[in-house]
Amino acid sequence: MSSFDPTSIWAVAAAAVLGYLLGSIPFGLVLTRAAGLGDIRSIGSGNIGATNVLRTGHKGLALATLLLDGGKGAIAVLVAGLFDPMLAVIAGGGAMLGHIFPVWLGFKGGKGVATALGTLLAIMWPVGVLCCLVWLAMAALFRYSSLAALAAIAAAPVLAWALSGTTILGAVWTDLPRAALALFIAVLVFLRHDGNIRRLLRGEEPKIGQKKAAAG
Repeated sequence: MSSFDPTSIWAVAAAAVLGYLLGSIPFGLVLTRAAGLGDIRSIGSGNIGATNVLRTGHKGLALATLLLDGGKGAIAVLVAGLFDPMLAVIAGGGAMLGHIFPVWLGFKGGKGVATALGTLLAIMWPVGVLCCLVWLAMAALFRYSSLAALAAIAAAPVLAWALSGTTILGAVWTDLPRAALALFIAVLVFLRHDGNIRRLLRGEEPKIGQKKAAAG
């Protein structure tokens, strides 16, 4: 991918820690508490992500959570990428792990969709843009946030592989490490959506804008 030295364990560790610490910032929890709404984990699905923040009725807070959760993944990738592209991949993986397993919250975090999209946009923007379009299309058609997210994230490794060697705006997209990161992200997101998948199959998943009665 570049001149990155895989034996530089300190560089790898620094990128992983940077990504993890940025990813572990629970913006949904911080914003809702700052707004006087209490602990977001006590309402709806109990999740700290933008979808659950939206259930408070505060669209502005939900949008801010979405952007900040996506932004922390993107920043981790872009900062590490200043030193080496491979470090960007490692930082992106670290950001995902930090969001889903934040040390500050007993390793019980969000489901990683916004952070995944922000990471993908930063590490390989053509794939990130296409995944966002998939999310929008699926959300408009079926009105299930979880279904849209799963479809978008599932598309990521496929798109990364399909675009391998393709030149877009002068850049060649993509390579194996980035495709592997997309697959890693997809696996994490699907594992965190196991409950949503079961509810979708049973026809019990709440649609976008519909409040969830109890945490699940």
